[in-house]
Amino acid sequence: MVVLEIEKKVDKLLTCLEVDIQHIKQNISYLNEMRSLIIKRDDIALSKLLETIQETSEVYKDKEKERQSIRRELADFLGCSIEQVTLSKVEENLPEISKNKVIETKENLRLFIEELRREYSSTVMLVSECARFNKLLLRSIFELGKTGSFSYDSRGTTRRHDGEAALMNVKF
Repeated sequence: MVVLEIEKKVDKLLTCLEVDIQHIKQNISYLNEMRSLIIKRDDIALSKLLETIQETSEVYKDKEKERQSIRRELADFLGCSIEQVTLSKVEENLPEISKNKVIETKENLRLFIEELRREYSSTVMLVSECARFNKLLLRSIFELGKTGSFSYDSRGTTRRHDGEAALMNVKF
């Protein structure tokens, strides 16, 4: 009877974790698409993607609460704290025949999380390089690395000033 009860709770957890795996896969896809849109410079599609990501994350919060609730139930059943309820701990308390589903889910989670980390790192690197390149480009266009400052006159031409010039030139 006790084994049957824990197996029911574990089945609920595994179902919830399958949703987590699908969410991770979706995030991997979002990161790939985001990098593609950044490279293509498709700001409109990128904005739509970011809105979609925001909406998806709001919906997913309910699934996180459900997973935590199941973990709380398992913690009560196993007589431990919620922090101690891991798939390895659950696996220890299952009969041999029921362990395979837990082991398979744990391995799938591990693989997809590794892939998500790689995709996230690639996206962070791309965005960082874009920011670095933009900064260099702006610096070279406006020659910000040189000493002194410049202002524009009414015709749009620039005039260099030494360090003692006024902050703003209002000459017409």
